[in-house]
Amino acid sequence: MNEFRNKQPNQGRRSSNNSLDGFAQPTRGRRPEGSIGRTKPKSSDSMLGDFSAKEGLNPRSRPVNEPHPHKAKPSFDDEPIVVSKKKKRSIWPFRRKNKPPMSKKRKIITGILIFLFLVLGIGGFLALKGYINLHKVLKGGGGAAALESNVDPSKLKGEGDGRVNILLLGRGGDENDAPDLTDTIIVASIDPIANEAVLFSIPRDLYVPVSGSGSMKINAAFATGKNAELSKVNSKQRNTPENQKKGDEAGFTKLEETIETNLGVNIHYHTLVDFAAFRQAVDTVGGIDINVPSPVAENMRIDGKPYRLDVKAGQQHMDGFKALAYSRTRHTSARGDFDRAERQRLVIIALKEKILSAGTFSNPAKISSLLDNLGSHVTTNFSLEDMKRLYQLGGQISQQKITSVGLADPPNNFVVTDSIAGQSVVVPRAGVGKYTEIKAYLRNVLKDSYIKNENANVMVLNGTGTAGLATQKADELKGYGYNVGTVDNAPTRAYTKTVIVDLRNGSKKYTKNYLEKRYGVSAVTALPDTTIQPGVADFVIIIGNDQANSAASTTR
Repeated sequence: MNEFRNKQPNQGRRSSNNSLDGFAQPTRGRRPEGSIGRTKPKSSDSMLGDFSAKEGLNPRSRPVNEPHPHKAKPSFDDEPIVVSKKKKRSIWPFRRKNKPPMSKKRKIITGILIFLFLVLGIGGFLALKGYINLHKVLKGGGGAAALESNVDPSKLKGEGDGRVNILLLGRGGDENDAPDLTDTIIVASIDPIANEAVLFSIPRDLYVPVSGSGSMKINAAFATGKNAELSKVNSKQRNTPENQKKGDEAGFTKLEETIETNLGVNIHYHTLVDFAAFRQAVDTVGGIDINVPSPVAENMRIDGKPYRLDVKAGQQHMDGFKALAYSRTRHTSARGDFDRAERQRLVIIALKEKILSAGTFSNPAKISSLLDNLGSHVTTNFSLEDMKRLYQLGGQISQQKITSVGLADPPNNFVVTDSIAGQSVVVPRAGVGKYTEIKAYLRNVLKDSYIKNENANVMVLNGTGTAGLATQKADELKGYGYNVGTVDNAPTRAYTKTVIVDLRNGSKKYTKNYLEKRYGVSAVTALPDTTIQPGVADFVIIIGNDQANSAASTTR
């Protein structure tokens, strides 16, 4: 018995006649090798031998009266019980030492898991990075009711508010001698109902009065407002992010007020981009494609370095540097700054097409790169929700529905070049400071979306003794895009207050809202004089004496 106890597990488990020396008691919860449900041992080194051998014990054919080996009581003559230690399985999917190589199927599964881990990890990082950078750029503060779907008419302040007007500014930035001069001034006006847009360039040398600062070129209005704000703090604090932000906001306010006063275009949003951001944006989307109308060649200096720009007519692909040079060149163009403004509009349209094309927004690397650059080189008052809605609108506006407008583009050449105090400036052809003609033109080009969509027929009658008052008011309405029909005298000329009659009982709610705000009265649904024959008119306006000397309707 002691001899048996001192034996090694792999030595002499069978007698010379191949009979079994004994049974090894299995550990709890574990079947012995060779039992039902287990495969045949691969080696003859098994403690119990080969149960399936002819001379061995086959559990499947065990005699009925023979006790089950699991239930057999061990005797002192049995072999010692050998308990194998179960090794812990590693959670790491790669092959371990002394382990058989992974099967092909397992290798494939492992590869897929690693790939998914990397993709999800990188994607999550970019999503978080994009969210943070977006909120650095899109800080909010602007607002256009027309971006809403089915907007409440009461939210629209007046004619023109049915469009979304975005002021796009380009400045040289810190790399230039005059970093805050806005040499690119473009208004992008969107009609959200008809899915159309107008790009309207304002000449940088346009000579305008700026509130509280006298008259100057309009490209200096932003810098004037910003510098006035920064002058309130000491010089050491002017370059702090907080004060720079306050300065930029003051600059926007000053320029927007100047545009609204002189040109009659109300601004809802603004975006200021420096040259570095523009160049990077073009490169990030893989360049832009422009059908160049006329060849341009000029020796230039960009970023303090000489550069030869040579662009042929026809379809051209441009990277960021070339697109920047193309949009800045002007000295060799026949119309100088006016031709440059036209090229800038071409570049913006091309960039819009590329950004909204398939592949740009589906590429996380491009989005991340673009947002990295925008964060420090772009200032805007869009919110994230505003930008989402604008992106949707942009996708619905084809290039064919974008109109490019300039104040010096024949036949609508409303400005001329002049010299004031020794500097070359652009002034209205009607005379310095006379912008009435330009205002009327822009109102007609930038017609309110809702007025245009409802196309209500408006009858205008003079209810006063002032001759020509109905014609004057009718012309003003036409300038805002109203469909004015009959213009005549009212049967009675003693109306002290203007009357608006809504003959469609509110079905043309936007036109009704605008007319009520324009004349400061609430519409009624019945004509005050039954002798008036409205015909096809949707609205009848009887001008009263309250409008005879009023200039309120001509200030917008």
